Amino acid sequence: MNNYNTPAHSSARPIEIELIRSMARKPLTTKQNNQLDELLRSPADSRDAFIMKPAADWLQTPNDSQDATATLFGDFWYRGELCIMFADTNVGKSILAVQIGDSLSRGEPIPGFGAASKPEKVLYFDFELSAAQFRKRYSSDVYGNYNFGPGFTRLVFNPDADGARKFASYADYLNNAIENVLVTSGARILIIDNITCLRSGTEAAASAVNLMSKLQAIKHRYGLSILVLAHTPKRNPAKPISRNDLQGSKMLINFADSAFAIGESQTSAGMRYLKQIKQRSGSQVYGYDNVCLCRMIKPYNFLHFEFTTNDAETAHLLHYTEQHRKATEDRITQLHSQGHTLRAIATEMGISYVTVFRLVKRLNR
Repeated sequence: MNNYNTPAHSSARPIEIELIRSMARKPLTTKQNNQLDELLRSPADSRDAFIMKPAADWLQTPNDSQDATATLFGDFWYRGELCIMFADTNVGKSILAVQIGDSLSRGEPIPGFGAASKPEKVLYFDFELSAAQFRKRYSSDVYGNYNFGPGFTRLVFNPDADGARKFASYADYLNNAIENVLVTSGARILIIDNITCLRSGTEAAASAVNLMSKLQAIKHRYGLSILVLAHTPKRNPAKPISRNDLQGSKMLINFADSAFAIGESQTSAGMRYLKQIKQRSGSQVYGYDNVCLCRMIKPYNFLHFEFTTNDAETAHLLHYTEQHRKATEDRITQLHSQGHTLRAIATEMGISYVTVFRLVKRLNR
C-alpha cells in the first residue's frame, strides 16, 4: 500500500537524493557537484549571529548592484541606504525632505537628480511641524492646497497614545510603532524628521548608538531606504561643512550609509547649497569643489528647492574679514545692551571711541 506522504516513483525523489545516488555509480560532473553543494548548504538560522556564505556567493546578491535606477535622490541617497541629511535650524531640511518624498511617491524625480520610476509608498514621520505650519507651506489663498500623491503619507505623534508603558523604554515603543506602520502600509521608504525627537537622551552617545542601530536593523529586516534628518550645533560659517558638524557626529555618521548637508551661503542672500559628506554606494560628485546651489521658492502652493548651478564651497563661506567685522559688531552690541559706556566699550575692544559711536548709532536706527 502506498504511503501518500512518500513519493512512489523514483522520478519524484528530491534532486539532492538523485545526485547522491548518481555519485555512487560514477563521479559527478563539476556542474552536478556545484548543484549538490548548493542544495546541501544549510540556510542561516535567524537566531545565528552570523550569516556564512562563500565570498563568491556574495557577489551574486542582486541587491548589492547599484545602477542609475537605484538612486532615490541623485548621488546623495541610494536605494537600500540609511542616509542622514543635516543642517542648521531654518535652513530648509524639512522642505527638501518633503520635496524628495513627494517626488518618489509620484515617480517623478526632482530635475537633475535621477530618472523617472514607478510611484512608491513613502512614510514621512514629521516630528517638527504642526498641522497649521504644514498647511501654510503647502497651500495658497490663490491656488488652494497642493495635490500630494496618494503614496505620500505624513505621520505625527498621537498625544493620546498610552502604549509606551508596555515597553522597557520609549525608544523601544517607537521602534515597535514604526515596525507596525511598515507592516500595515507596505511602504519601504521612510523619512524621519528629525532624529532629535526620537532619541531617549538629548546628547547621550549611548542613545545615538541605540537609535541608529535599531534603524539599521529595521532597514535590513524589511529592505528599507531611510532618510534621517538631523541638526548641526552652532558652527563657524567661515569653515567648510564636515562630518564634525553633525550633532553627535561620531556615533550617527558611523551607522549611516551616506550623509549630506545643506549649507547657507554667506555671500549670496537666500542661497543654499548641498554637499556630500559620506558615500558608500556612489562617488563623490558634490564635494567641496562642486557643491549644488539651490534656492527656496513657492511660485504656487508648494514650497520647495529650485536647483540652479554648481560652485566651489569656498565662494559661499564667510570671509575672515567679514567674520571678524560681524564678531566685533556682535560684541559691541552685547556690551552696549549691558549698560557699558561707549568709552568703556572702546577701551575693552581696543578700538576708537568714534568707531564705537558710529557703530552703535547705525545699529540703533
